[in-house]
Amino acid sequence: MRSERWLVLSDGARPTEDIYFLESAAPFLRADGHDVGRLLVRGWKGWLAKKLLRRMVGVNLIICRSLSMRWISWLRAHREQFGRMLYLVDDDIEAAANDLTLPDHYCQRMADIAKCQPVLLALCDEVVVSSEQLAKRFHGRHGSVNVLTPPLIASLPTRSHFEQSPSQRSPWRIGFYGTRAHLNDLKHIEPGLENIQRQRQDTELEIMLGQYTPEALCDLPRVTTPEPLAWPGFRRYQASHQVHIGLAPLLDSPFNQGKSFIKFLDIAAMGGVGVYSNRYPYTEIVRHAENGLLVEDDPYAWQAAIEELLDNPSAAAEMARTAADDARRLGDPQHAAEFWQRLGR
Repeated sequence: MRSERWLVLSDGARPTEDIYFLESAAPFLRADGHDVGRLLVRGWKGWLAKKLLRRMVGVNLIICRSLSMRWISWLRAHREQFGRMLYLVDDDIEAAANDLTLPDHYCQRMADIAKCQPVLLALCDEVVVSSEQLAKRFHGRHGSVNVLTPPLIASLPTRSHFEQSPSQRSPWRIGFYGTRAHLNDLKHIEPGLENIQRQRQDTELEIMLGQYTPEALCDLPRVTTPEPLAWPGFRRYQASHQVHIGLAPLLDSPFNQGKSFIKFLDIAAMGGVGVYSNRYPYTEIVRHAENGLLVEDDPYAWQAAIEELLDNPSAAAEMARTAADDARRLGDPQHAAEFWQRLGR
């Protein structure tokens, strides 16, 4: 097999870079003799561009989500020097820019990226997206759109937290680990969560939104609201904390329609069974009552689903086990390595 050189031009989207390439495919590529690296290019570094030009001849470049116009112009001016050029994106950037329910700063950041996207699409040989629905947004905008669903880069825990006897059992941990972009999704199921925390004594609810947690949820008993963590910190937290039930609400919006099933893998990585909105992308992989629960948008349906798991711990533990098996199979990082090898040729 011919050795290839791969370089991620990083504008700061480290979670996406790690999940879809550097922590999934790259170890396999290196084992096969390929040269793989990451170059931080946030901001314009003209001196660095000039220094690297000779060393980048023939390198396959991966651009993740965004890149400054000055870097784009430099790449375009020296396009013949490089190998394949690939654009990796895991969100519907245009939909996010136009979604008034999202935080203002997030919309503005997405709007800035959206302005550069047509130039990136024209520059790159291939587009790589994280879901079939997101791929549909790019058909007609690029001639070669490829789907790479999320790889699993976390280790799966033992799920020993499900094995306590009734006399030993501590409160069940329910967790929400979405970003502020999913704040409205969380707010929609808020009444169901309020009822659970007020009416029961056997649950702890963790919402990793810190100061952005809805006030009504902050005031509930047995609720913790840790501040959102930067990517390295979140990975360490995920590896050292377990949940019984993970929450992944997803309202029907253009932005959400382009989402991948990454939350399925995140919940499995914390040893839990997930409760998911009954819509794409979760309907593609969740088999109701086998590896998770699919729930309609009614907040009291969410309450009922969570209570079903709480009242049937053996069934919940079995769903968590099945979900872990499915996460291991669906997220096999070797598939990601094979995917990138095909595109790099």
